[in-house]
Amino acid sequence: MKKAIYAYTPLCGTCQVAGKILDVAEEIVRDVEIDRVDLNYAKELSERYQIESVPCLILLHKEEEVDKIYAFQSVPYIVERLRDL
Repeated sequence: MKKAIYAYTPLCGTCQVAGKILDVAEEIVRDVEIDRVDLNYAKELSERYQIESVPCLILLHKEEEVDKIYAFQSVPYIVERLRDL
């Protein structure tokens, strides 16, 4: 199964919008598992993937990072990126 990690913080307004974009994208692209991680409680994850800011969507292939998305431009953009995994 394809996988992605969505890193966010709850008080981030942009993260809230990105989360809604991901909700819609998950309904369209059902073969990608998206784990949602509050970075306030995941310092190790932040260090491992060298996350520079939130929101951040880490795209994984066979558990290896292939890309990071910081700008959630639109639902179609995220859907396309998830399908390309």
